[in-house]
Amino acid sequence: MTFASPLLALALVLLCGIVGGELLGRLKLPKVTGWIFTGIALRAAEFPGLEGDTLGRFSPFTDFVLGFIAFTVGATLHFPSLRNAGKRLSLLLLSEAIIMPIIVVPTLMFVGGLEPSTSMVLGAIAIAGAPGTTVLVVREARARGLLSRTLIAAVGLIDMVAVAGFVFATAMLRDGDGSVDSSLLAVGTEFGMAGAIGVGCAVAVVLLGRSVIAPNGVGPAMVAVILGAWGLGQALGVSSILACTFAGIAVSNLRHDMARTAEAYLHPFGGVLFAGFYTLAGMRLDFGLVLPMAGLVALYFFVRLFGKSLASFLAMTAAGAPTAVRRYLGLALLPHGGVAVGLIFVVQGDPGLADMADTISAVGLAALAINQLLGPSATRYCLGQAGEAAKDRPRLLDFIKEQSIVVGLKGRDKESIIRELADRLYATSSMALGKDDFIESVLARESEASTCLGKGFMIPHATIERGDRIRGVIGLSANGIDLGAYDGRPVHAIVLLATPAADRDRHLGVLAAFATTVTENSKLREELYAARSAAHAYMTLHAEESTDLNYFLDEAIHELGTEAGATR
Repeated sequence: MTFASPLLALALVLLCGIVGGELLGRLKLPKVTGWIFTGIALRAAEFPGLEGDTLGRFSPFTDFVLGFIAFTVGATLHFPSLRNAGKRLSLLLLSEAIIMPIIVVPTLMFVGGLEPSTSMVLGAIAIAGAPGTTVLVVREARARGLLSRTLIAAVGLIDMVAVAGFVFATAMLRDGDGSVDSSLLAVGTEFGMAGAIGVGCAVAVVLLGRSVIAPNGVGPAMVAVILGAWGLGQALGVSSILACTFAGIAVSNLRHDMARTAEAYLHPFGGVLFAGFYTLAGMRLDFGLVLPMAGLVALYFFVRLFGKSLASFLAMTAAGAPTAVRRYLGLALLPHGGVAVGLIFVVQGDPGLADMADTISAVGLAALAINQLLGPSATRYCLGQAGEAAKDRPRLLDFIKEQSIVVGLKGRDKESIIRELADRLYATSSMALGKDDFIESVLARESEASTCLGKGFMIPHATIERGDRIRGVIGLSANGIDLGAYDGRPVHAIVLLATPAADRDRHLGVLAAFATTVTENSKLREELYAARSAAHAYMTLHAEESTDLNYFLDEAIHELGTEAGATR
């Protein structure tokens, strides 16, 4: 029987991939590893109609999934949400752009014996990560925490650095005199055109969403954005992955709710999309390529791992990131995926790079196969070691994000501090009440009775009529501020809360949890007050040791309801 029909062939690929993923999932391995293994096995089985040279007919499917992955990763770059992560991400991107080529290129030249041109291109490809695999493993591990947030935010940006490095390297190779200026111009042109395509598609649909598209049409419209950005990128000879990434960034920052709607719309189909994509990716990776160049493949794998680990460690150390992030981020970035495959395909199709195409395909694809087989397990291991696995259940303090923390308060009195914190609250949250009205409400509540709880803690707050959930920010001052607390101590931590009237029970739970834990747990209090950065404060508030403060929401509401019933 031959699988001449693409739909019949895709059905077999999907079914086999799903079974393979489930089997490895029972062995506590990431499903993506099972999908890739299944793809390798299908290629080895040589079913008629599923040979390696027939896989091009599945390109529309794999292109859409790659576009969806790129769009989703771009959508995670919601700038207000990354307010306190900017230093970490900037230093990581700079470190990847500098350290990876310095480590990888000379090693491949002097140890691996490759030509400088081939080493440069492989060095750029080595920077790329695997956003789809990484997002999938984080979701599968049900991880939540600072390492997870940094990992998800970084992996898409790192791919953009890889594309920039690849464009720069190939432009230098095509230019007879190796001009840096012309290579930089090529990078700027690629990013400029991809940005124009992505932002243009996003703006068009956002405008239509305000006047024409009904709420139930937003999901399909976002699919059109992905298809449009990818198709225009192909038509204009621009990186479609970059175009879709820019589209996700634009939608997320113009209409964040639209980006979330798109993800929710496609989420039920995520298992099908990813199972098919990674099974097909496994079918493209021929392990027969490993044998002739096994030593070079191993060298490329290990030098990439060393470069990732060193670049991440140096960047996170310079950024003052917590120990868990410094220690595990590099290994968690091991997966190597879609962008790397795309760049290798560009080399294969470029006549100007024909002399290196075989070597790059053999080394790049074989090492990528190893990375994808080992990488997901490495990422899951890191999430577990960092204590972030199985932490996605709702917690009482979920409204406290890293971007919700202000370290080094500048205000010296209650009003100036409340205004400073309100500025951060309104910069990072969508509020139904105007900022001036909210500040007036908080100050009015504060004039009735001080919310300084003693031992350096204060909780100014207000209940607002409209809103979908509790919102808040924390301000910290290591030196303390004299705000007339009843115990005479300076105030080190101020939590500004805005709670919808309908969420009063949870509001009381938050107040009780803060008042009890922060004022009675001296270890937590000292660590929070002395936090050097928003990242350290976030990890202190959400650490496993802070169980009294971070009990689960459903348990907290249950306890509040029980107590309320007993007093009636």
